[in-house]
Parts: sequence; C-alpha cells; structure tokens
Amino acid sequence: MSLSFAIIGCGNIAKRHAEQIQAFGKLVAVCDIIRSKAEELGKKYNVEIFPSIEELFANKKGIDVAVICTPNGLHAAHSVISLKAGCHVLCEKPMAIKSSDCLVMIQEAEKAGKHLFVVKQNRFNPPVVAVKKLLDEKKLGTIYSIQLNCFWNRDAKYYENSWKGTMKQDGGTLFTQFSHFIDLLYWMIGDLKHVNAFKRNFAHKNIIEFEDTGVAILEFVQKDSLGENGVMGTINYTINSFQKNMEGSLTIFGEKGTVKIGGQYLNVLEYQQIQDHVIPPLPVGNKANEYGFYEGSMSNHDKVYQNLVNVIQNNAAIAANSNDGLKTVQIIEKIYEATMNS
Repeated sequence: MSLSFAIIGCGNIAKRHAEQIQAFGKLVAVCDIIRSKAEELGKKYNVEIFPSIEELFANKKGIDVAVICTPNGLHAAHSVISLKAGCHVLCEKPMAIKSSDCLVMIQEAEKAGKHLFVVKQNRFNPPVVAVKKLLDEKKLGTIYSIQLNCFWNRDAKYYENSWKGTMKQDGGTLFTQFSHFIDLLYWMIGDLKHVNAFKRNFAHKNIIEFEDTGVAILEFVQKDSLGENGVMGTINYTINSFQKNMEGSLTIFGEKGTVKIGGQYLNVLEYQQIQDHVIPPLPVGNKANEYGFYEGSMSNHDKVYQNLVNVIQNNAAIAANSNDGLKTVQIIEKIYEATMNS
C-alpha cells in the first residue's frame, strides 16, 4: 500500500519533492500561507489545497508523511505540529536553526512513535559514497586533515522579497547554502572539538542580515593513531563567486592516500592517490537542482524518498536520522559562536 504525503510550504524545493512523491507514493494535500503558491502546486497534481498547516490537519486525515518545505526558522514548529498529528516527518535542510529546537523535534518524534527524516541528499553523490566507503574501510589510514571549499553565487535577486537573508527565518549562509557540506564533514570525520572562525559581509550589505563570506579552522574530536591531536580541517565559504557557482569540494589528506571530491556540488572525483587502491570509474550522478536563475545542490531526492519508503514499510536502516540533523546544526552553531570572538 502506497504512502500518502502532504507538503507544507510550496516554494521551489516543494516542486522537487512533489515529483518524487508521485514516484514513490501519493501526494494528497499541499498548504502554504501564500495562496497562489499552494494553488500552483495543488492544481498541478490535482490535490487538496489548504492556507495553513493548522487547517490542513484539522480537515485532512490519513496523511502518512508530512514534508516540511517551509523557511528554515519554521521547520521545528511545523515538524512538531505534524508529529503531533500522527505523521512521520521529512524535513528539508537544515533541520532547524537552533539545536534546542532540534532536540524538541527529536523528543516529539519519540513521543509520537514516528520517524523524523532529514534531507541530506549529498550523501548519495557517487564520489561521496565512494570516499565514505574508503574511510569506513580505513583505506586512507590515519586521517591528518580535511579541507572544505564552498564557492557559490547568490546575488541580490536571490534574496529579493524573500525570507532568505533574514536572521529569524534563514539563520545564516551556513544554514541555507552549505549545511549539506557541513553534514558531510560530520558524517566522514566526526564531531568538532575546537573552532576558530571569521565571517564578513562584503557584497551583500543592506541585502542580508549576516555574512556572505567565512573561514573556519577546525579540530575534530577524532584522534590520530598515536592518540594525540585530532584531525585538522578548514572551511572556506562564500556566496560571492562572480556570476555563477564555482566549486563545492572536499579534500582529505590521509596516511595512505589523498582524495578530492570536487565539481560545483561535490559531484566529481577530481583526484585520487591511494596506496594499493584505485576508485573505479563512478556512475554519473543526478543533475543539480534548477531554480530558474540559480542552481542548488545535487538532486538526489529520489534516493531520499526511496530510503524513506523502505524505512517505513520494510524497517530498513535510515540514511540520515534526526541526530545527524542535530549534529549539523550544533556544528554550525559552534562556528558562528567562534566568529563572535573574532
């Protein structure tokens, strides 16, 4: 029996979710406080339209999964309402913009006995999968350091008449643009022990309420084979890449090898030099998310939904759980807290 889904929030990313829902289940309702957005999506898929999440759950029963596609600052509240209504929840990134809110979401999911999924689609990029396997199998030996580069373009038009760019609903560049990248640091290397960081707003003054550029120096909890210092890392990020997205890359230096995942969206294996091992040619990944005048991360929502259905119907292992979502938010908080002293 196919699962029934409702989409909360009908912006650009909701359209991506609607496509996948039709492939893996059945979309039965959509809601948005901006009526025109709800009508556009609802009429396309011939489903019921509601002006608010409260009216949705007051009038529509039998929803198996609520998909949260509202602004970052509303993820927690809308997830909690959906869980209390008896739904599993699939929450877009970031899980929330406060770790305290993430903890409430996790508690409500446990109380309701429902799954709380968080979208982490970059984990499914073929080169990311291959490098994670290397790390799990210790093929790189002791990891010394890791470098994350996030060089994208987000111009004034992107933030025009939008919740994006506001502290209350967006939260910061690391939350909206690069939380997927931060997730991969945690997934591959582990949690942070210490952070030094700097941030500035060079080109988006009077456009956004936070930074457009940042640098962070990281020390991870994981220790080397001698039990001494943890893995070191750096993050360099900006939304000032001229006119278009330039690069999303992750380079790992280890005792027995060096690898670099590059491209614009961590979608290309750019370099490998590994002792007694070669990563074979990889399948071509999905295309980036297209949003008209700008692009986002890789479109692996098909794999997100495939995992969700397998977890709910077949008790499979969850690809990205709520604790992973919490850790990403905690790491971003640590980076931003460190910038307050810079």
